[in-house]
Amino acid sequence: MNTLPLKEEFLLNIQINNYSPETVYNYERDLSVFEDFLNSEIKTDFRKVTKKDLLLYKAYLASIDRLTPLRQKGNKRLSSFSLNHALSALRSYLKFLIDMDFVSPIAPNSVTLIKTERRHTQIAEMPEFIKLIEFPTKIEKNKIIGLRNRAMLETLFATGMRISELLSLKRSQIDHTGRIFITGKGKKQRFVYLTPRAMWIIKEYLKTRKDTFAALFVPYRGRNSGEKDKHISCNYLQYKIKKYRELLKINLPVSAHSLRHAFATYLAEEGANPAALQHLLGHESLTTTTRYVHASDRYAEETHRKFHPLKD
Repeated sequence: MNTLPLKEEFLLNIQINNYSPETVYNYERDLSVFEDFLNSEIKTDFRKVTKKDLLLYKAYLASIDRLTPLRQKGNKRLSSFSLNHALSALRSYLKFLIDMDFVSPIAPNSVTLIKTERRHTQIAEMPEFIKLIEFPTKIEKNKIIGLRNRAMLETLFATGMRISELLSLKRSQIDHTGRIFITGKGKKQRFVYLTPRAMWIIKEYLKTRKDTFAALFVPYRGRNSGEKDKHISCNYLQYKIKKYRELLKINLPVSAHSLRHAFATYLAEEGANPAALQHLLGHESLTTTTRYVHASDRYAEETHRKFHPLKD
């Protein structure tokens, strides 16, 4: 089986440049998919790859149901966004080869991305979000778990932070004003801010804590739950949000990311500056923010009625 030249050096270079472990894993996974394509599909050595092979690779990516080193077909295809992530990884790898004076069979700019579909994201109405956020203290039999889960949802919606940022929070990161200093994606640092109600529920939750663990949110069940460095898993929180949504009969999908999206959308509706939203969300580019923040259908309808020149 042929392997990509300088692959390990490429991954090491990413690590040295302070990319997160998750990003390094994604690059390694995407390049493994390309290796599998070369070995199993077209049976060609990397040094003989042509532009035509790139077209075949795009078709190959479009035919698989998820990015794994081995080809697995299914009914659900990769989204255009996932496909472009894989192509971007290959392009970055080719650029690295050239930087290392290795003769690349194709130029990096030959790896072009595909057109992405337009996403029309719907979010729940504010009363539904409020019900969801407050639901844990009403439904959970264990009072401590109810307080903790509500505090997590309040924090997500108050700050717009990512779920990974939430679950890695430490008590010491919050000051007395509710300001939180976090290190986010790509190790970029920023401040986010709690609302008064989020600060209140966190204080109520912390009153129940008898431990001295540094983590703001700790697990109470499961293997090694008593270990001081143990964190709540993303799967647990996503499962709980899904369960709460179903019990409340909220029709629209709601997830941890939905809370982040709603945070941005509702602030935008109130006239928040896009540059400020960019900072709060931790986006590197303002383009990402403007692409990410969509006005809700309700707000679009109100705007239409208010400003259309032939409304009367």
